[in-house]
Amino acid sequence: MSGIYIHIPFCKQACHYCDFHFSTSLKHQTALVDALLKELELRCDSFLAVSETVDTVYFGGGTPSILPISELERILERIRKNYPLSDDAEITLECNPDDLVGNSGRAYCNELKQVGFNRLSLGIQSFQDADLKLMNRAHDAKMAFDALKNSTDFFNNISVDLIYGIPCSEPADLARALQYFIEYSIPHISAYALTVEHKTALEKLIAKGEIPAPDETALEQQFLLVRNTLREAGYDHYEISNFGKPNFHSRHNSSYWSGKPYLGIGPSAHSYLGNTRLWNISNNVLYVKALEAENLPSTSEKLSTYDRHNEFVMTQLRLEKGISLSAYETDFGLEAKAVLLKQAKKYLAVNQLELSDTHLKISEKGLFFADGIAADFFLDASDGILNEYA
Repeated sequence: MSGIYIHIPFCKQACHYCDFHFSTSLKHQTALVDALLKELELRCDSFLAVSETVDTVYFGGGTPSILPISELERILERIRKNYPLSDDAEITLECNPDDLVGNSGRAYCNELKQVGFNRLSLGIQSFQDADLKLMNRAHDAKMAFDALKNSTDFFNNISVDLIYGIPCSEPADLARALQYFIEYSIPHISAYALTVEHKTALEKLIAKGEIPAPDETALEQQFLLVRNTLREAGYDHYEISNFGKPNFHSRHNSSYWSGKPYLGIGPSAHSYLGNTRLWNISNNVLYVKALEAENLPSTSEKLSTYDRHNEFVMTQLRLEKGISLSAYETDFGLEAKAVLLKQAKKYLAVNQLELSDTHLKISEKGLFFADGIAADFFLDASDGILNEYA
């Protein structure tokens, strides 16, 4: 299974917490889409060298729903023309609620379905107007409910984003938001702790004392509230931040976590092709100019065995099933496996990891600390353990 990610780098306004590449100017929108189409053509041969089919297409950003249907359709048509898209491909569009409100929002949903999208990802984040204002979101709570109603009338495969740990927010507000999603029969929920990224507006506001920093204790408590509520409602907690009803796990993101090839198209987009990582320039104008000249605006690196090992550990420990010990041994050898299990003992002793005959996985007690635990298993060339696999 492999996928294509399309980065649409436009937004109506800048969310305070966001550190993704985007622009609030639509001045170069048409030229940017033309460049995306050109990049899809130029990348085709290298992608098909490592993948026979495309099983998922994901439009992210930025705000992909800012584009008119005609532009989205052009991109999908170019993918179908140049890539072997499977008949049951998961085709997702990220949407902001303010693009799906009222009769125009209903018409947009209908048109999205007609041109081939079969999954929507809605950036709800919160149903509290104070939270949305703090984060500088473009929608309010009323728009969020309207978007949920319109989208569920046309799509049954919907994911929503939820942010917890917002300063001054109450656990009761979070609990109500979860109940709203359950009542709307939303089959997939991505729940993220509010993170203070470097050089964001949120970081500056906290530094000035205008907003309090997220509280670690509150973050952990709200994480457990999300997990317990959704599990009781029948959702699988299949990845640290992701909850899905059976058969509604994100196929696109699951391919990332499983180490499958994927192609990233657009400014700042990343690709993973046969142990080679590529990333495009994060500048809309330079991206467009390069592709007008039929040049690929990207940098690449060959991942070392140590890079692959560390990514494997990081992604697998975020998954509910954890690290397959047989797959780990096949890829990295018996010596590395022995080191892994030795290092795991301290986490097993405090019940933050669980070990079976087949898997090493994060326990419920260790979930909130998963990334830190995984980083403790990282190896580098100075260890010498993987040198024979290089």
